[in-house]
Amino acid sequence: MTATMLATHRVEKPWGRMRLYPGFPDPAADQDPVGEIWFQTPGDATPDLLIKYLFTSEKLSVQVHPNDEQAHAAGLPRGKDECWVILDAEPDSTIALGTKEPISREQLREAALDGSIEHLLDWKPVKAGDFFYSASGTIHAIGAGITLIEVQQNSETTYRLYDYGRPRELHLDQGIAVSDPVPYQPHPMPGRVEADRTILVEGPKFVLERWPGGHRAITLPDGVTGWLIPVRGEGVVDGIPWRAGDCVTVQGDAQIQAEVGSDLLFAYPGDSRL
Repeated sequence: MTATMLATHRVEKPWGRMRLYPGFPDPAADQDPVGEIWFQTPGDATPDLLIKYLFTSEKLSVQVHPNDEQAHAAGLPRGKDECWVILDAEPDSTIALGTKEPISREQLREAALDGSIEHLLDWKPVKAGDFFYSASGTIHAIGAGITLIEVQQNSETTYRLYDYGRPRELHLDQGIAVSDPVPYQPHPMPGRVEADRTILVEGPKFVLERWPGGHRAITLPDGVTGWLIPVRGEGVVDGIPWRAGDCVTVQGDAQIQAEVGSDLLFAYPGDSRL
């Protein structure tokens, strides 16, 4: 069994925040707002999944990601399915997923150019505890006032369709080509499968489970990596102590001990099963 504590990488963003979330130190007064914290695998490895925290004070761009086939055609290693576990949200916070009704790609281009795309999207209210799976091709935008954990395929291929007038590059041709401009359909959620095991999403690209505190023994198939993401609490995995705000990768057999009241996420590739 191998367990590795991952290092964090703080990413400054204009839409980030100066006050983050318990477990993460706030930026200094002379620093820029932090929008993302990534967990980095040591060395040059490019694992299947990437884990992030996001902290928003403004709306993120309206964007879309390609699927694996589209990414491969563009010479990229993989597409990008992603999901979000909402940790905290201000009362009026929203996330846009899909369009209110089906529209053509021509309509999508026109709306992106004149800014009306913002009003064609389905902005859903969010609160702490919510979960959303955003498959590749889904037009989406994360709103302001949200803290979330993002589990995604390890790809940073993002096509911006609209950015509220900010002076950043758009990618209309690529984005419109991979967009599926239709209403959002939630991915099936298996839910609680055992008293101490809830499956938030089961493939096709990754599995994300949610566990309470206590002792747990798991076995991952040979060569498969799992990501332990403690949302709340603290504990030990095979001698490595962790707490909320950390991320630990595990391989093989693992013994996980978490204090009572802990809240844990565990992610692993979608072609594997515990």
